[in-house]
Amino acid sequence: MGELLAIITPLHKRTQRDYVARMNDNKVECMKVAKQYSKDFWDGERRYGYGGYKYFPGYWEPVAKKLIERYKLINSSKTKILDVGCGKAYLLYEIKKLLPKAKIAGFDISKYAIENAKEEIKADLFVHKAQDIYPFKDKEFDLVISLTTLHNLRIYDLKKALQEIERVGKKKYITVESYRNEQELFNLQCWALTCESFYTPEAWTWLFKEFGCDCDYEFIYFE
Repeated sequence: MGELLAIITPLHKRTQRDYVARMNDNKVECMKVAKQYSKDFWDGERRYGYGGYKYFPGYWEPVAKKLIERYKLINSSKTKILDVGCGKAYLLYEIKKLLPKAKIAGFDISKYAIENAKEEIKADLFVHKAQDIYPFKDKEFDLVISLTTLHNLRIYDLKKALQEIERVGKKKYITVESYRNEQELFNLQCWALTCESFYTPEAWTWLFKEFGCDCDYEFIYFE
């Protein structure tokens, strides 16, 4: 089993959230809209998702640098990185800026997100589900990452996704939503619009092992 990391948590903690207000804001209907993963989810009102998922220079750069350092990625055409559930792929864009010779690939369930990704890397992105078989060879990528995507799958699809990540990646880093106590569970249930898998850290690590994914991992909490 891999190691518990803390790479994306600093970014997650920078956002302020009113959990009860979201729960009281016609949340069921907002969930239905969010799960379409279209314009409303990314760039519509905050009640439907991100409330405007824009590119801010340097925002994802610290995460990119930490991943490059952690996994000893080098600026070479032989270096290959895959992002499962890449969204608008701003993190991949930052990695590509730091490692211009590396080969990147990313996919997301959202056609809107891919269409609105950075033009510089759009050719390396495509629409695909995380639980479907990936169009890549075994161990094709030096690093496969998946940030805040896999908890949106139900357990039978989660198994498929984790097994595919394990198949195509030499090294893997996964971030999912989790909770450590009743308060964090309540906050998560109030806030999450698309989450299908609500598990404690212990349950998540058990699932990683059970489904055969030898990955590094990180949990984000709603404190």
